[in-house]
Amino acid sequence: MTSKNKPLILIVDDNTRNLKFLGTLLMDNGYDVGVAQNGHKALEFIEKTIPHLILLDIMMPEMDGFEVCRKLGQNRSTAAIPIIFLTARTQNSDVVAAFEAGAVDYVTKPFNSAELLARVKTHIEINLLRGMIPICAHCKSIRDDEGVWSQVDLYFERYASIKFSHGMCPKCTDELYGDKEWYQRANDD
Repeated sequence: MTSKNKPLILIVDDNTRNLKFLGTLLMDNGYDVGVAQNGHKALEFIEKTIPHLILLDIMMPEMDGFEVCRKLGQNRSTAAIPIIFLTARTQNSDVVAAFEAGAVDYVTKPFNSAELLARVKTHIEINLLRGMIPICAHCKSIRDDEGVWSQVDLYFERYASIKFSHGMCPKCTDELYGDKEWYQRANDD
């Protein structure tokens, strides 16, 4: 179960210590976490709950990470989930195979925690911004996953950690103040 406004990260790794360490790191940094110890369990998890991002190991029993990534990419409802391979394999051929399978990033173990968190945050924000966002045709409010309508700026501040500065375009200035020249003179002083 995920908390409101917290992105869900699925960690897929057959090593329990890796799951615990990554789970703690992500939860301490504001993420909800799901875990799976192999590819089959990951696919079962995703059938019930779509995560915002997947951290995926390559070397696992039964189904390796490449196959999991390809299967997710072939399914329309899971193809857009960003997948970051997090693995001890450092061969260039593995990196290429990961991207060919559909990964958005590749991090080798041992990894720098701050760097991994930055990559996770970046890919979640990119995925949020490229996805379909329901917007009202009249007032331009945006509906979030819980069905709550918000102003565009508030939505992006909440979900993408973006801050806005507010100004007024000439058209709105003219509509609100009528005499655009008066408004410009007042602001030039």
